[in-house]
Amino acid sequence: MSSGITDPIDIDECTAGILAGDRAQMAKAITLVESTRSEHAALAQDLLVQLLPHAGSAQRVGISGIPGAGKSTAINRLGTTLTAAGHRVAVLAIDPSSTRRGGSILGDKTRMPDLAVDPNAFIRPSPSSGWLGGVTRSTREAMVVVEAAGYDVVIVETVGTGQSESTVADMVDSFVLLTVPGTGDSLQGIKRGVLELADIVAVNKADGEQAREAATVARELADALHLFDSTNDGWTPQVLQCSGLYGTGIAELWDTIVRHRSTLVEAGALEKKRNRQQQDWMWAMVKDRLLDRLRTDAQVKVLAPEVEEALRKQTLTPTQGAVRILEALGLGDQLTAGE
Repeated sequence: MSSGITDPIDIDECTAGILAGDRAQMAKAITLVESTRSEHAALAQDLLVQLLPHAGSAQRVGISGIPGAGKSTAINRLGTTLTAAGHRVAVLAIDPSSTRRGGSILGDKTRMPDLAVDPNAFIRPSPSSGWLGGVTRSTREAMVVVEAAGYDVVIVETVGTGQSESTVADMVDSFVLLTVPGTGDSLQGIKRGVLELADIVAVNKADGEQAREAATVARELADALHLFDSTNDGWTPQVLQCSGLYGTGIAELWDTIVRHRSTLVEAGALEKKRNRQQQDWMWAMVKDRLLDRLRTDAQVKVLAPEVEEALRKQTLTPTQGAVRILEALGLGDQLTAGE
């Protein structure tokens, strides 16, 4: 896979460019942290170390929802509303990758036409590459880059499938779940686990003939949220209606996001939340690197077909097969440790 990086990278020059808001250097830095090439890994971490002291003050917002919920349209409207008010907005949009060929649509700039040409906005589409249910492994590092460049609002848009909601909720301050009327039973269409993650639920496309149904959906969701256990950060999840297409309710959505963050700060919960997110991310990266080693180890590549064939013939149990794979990695005693 091509990394997209052809020229040597001067970390000091790249850092200076990012701090000055140089969009070309920002794009180069994000490409660097997205690269899967081993020679880029150390460079990326050196760059991030220099950028970290300049990051962390932005409002981090995750926006998810089922395909067709109007995420890009709502983000386009929200983003332009914020830039008009003097904010600088970065959108990290996670595109679904082809499971067969690894390709990506990368069409967010066409779906956010106003933000795409806004000088105070930066849109970075990244392929999910099948990782973490739709969230690219480098999204958190990209957040550091755009925050260091002075973007005070960072929006992470997800595919809205699999475990992406949980992953994004674990990297942002406020998690917004978009839903829409006209999808049948609105409560059946949203898993309880996803609702429990949401700090704010917005019923989008609340306009025209769908306005009345949107109001009904909003009431049902508000009733459902009251059944959940309250959090200890002083915040009660809010349900509101909006229209990304016409802009109604978008200002209220942003006001609610701001109130949520203020509530976390006043309760002393924001710092704790971000510290926990950093720790969780470290362990997620440990697991990812171990899986990378498993997938790329030469001995495992040779052994795996043999073990799988033995499993098919039932001459080996799954536990015995796992032990053989781990032994190839020098970890053969780990599966039975503690027994």
